[in-house]
Amino acid sequence: MPCCFAASSQARLLRVSDSFPTLLWQESGAPISPPCSLERMRSALVTGASTGIGRATALGLDGSGWRVFAGVRREEDADSLRREASPNLVPVTLDVTEPEQIAAAAAQVEAESDGGLDGLVNNAGVAVPGPLETIPLEDLRHQLEVNLVAYVAVTQAMLPQIRRAEGRIVFLASIGGRIAFPFGGPYHASKFATEAIGDVFRQELRPWGIEVAIIEPGSIDTPIWGRGQDKAAELEAKSPQTSLLYGAAIEKFRKVIEDTAERGIPPEKVAKAIAHALESSRPKTRYLVGLDAKVQARIQPLIPTRLFDKIVARQLNL
Repeated sequence: MPCCFAASSQARLLRVSDSFPTLLWQESGAPISPPCSLERMRSALVTGASTGIGRATALGLDGSGWRVFAGVRREEDADSLRREASPNLVPVTLDVTEPEQIAAAAAQVEAESDGGLDGLVNNAGVAVPGPLETIPLEDLRHQLEVNLVAYVAVTQAMLPQIRRAEGRIVFLASIGGRIAFPFGGPYHASKFATEAIGDVFRQELRPWGIEVAIIEPGSIDTPIWGRGQDKAAELEAKSPQTSLLYGAAIEKFRKVIEDTAERGIPPEKVAKAIAHALESSRPKTRYLVGLDAKVQARIQPLIPTRLFDKIVARQLNL
């Protein structure tokens, strides 16, 4: 924004800093010279902002003075965010599997952001559990569509605005993108692949100075665990062979998931890592979040594969 401009005979609201707006009045139509320290408000799009990590990230960035475009699928989630956030948070209807909604979100960001998009947080995700032998292929495709293909689709749509602002991109992976366990095959496949696309985007976008970070949380206290349990029951109903072949092990797996959910850390801790990736002058390329993620990442590569398989099999009665 230039330091001098011609104003009309109405009030102009100029953002002097991320938290201090000032009204500049001009009645005669003469030029007004605002302070040269005017700063552009940073903007970010967060997908999957209805609950969990996405919601915590959207509210955290909003509290730090960002203009946040919060992707939600339901109007009640939009209303809930509005109640907790400042007017700078803008809920955006965004099902990341719908190309028309992605295109509309990109157009809205272009129209309402000031100078491009400073941050994109690819967070929307689902968990589809079950044995690979019996998982319905349409559910496997849905898992990959939401957690992987949509990340690429949204990034492609937003890159013109990200390049304009020399912004940053964040991909939500998982410790499950480094280590795979039984009955999580579809989810692990999506997160292993997220690690790959994050690396490739970082390398390909380097000439434009666009930083790309990958977030690798461990156990997080979010609704995805409960939804995953519900999805498991639905898939078992679709495929009776699942219970016949893997029934005892799946029951053990459910108990492990329940215990994992109980010890999960708050999503705000992941949101803090995302904020660092977007705001730091020296962002990391990867962020392991949570003690369990850090321990697993260090120990698992030291364990021979056959021994690791035996340990997992003992835990799940496989």
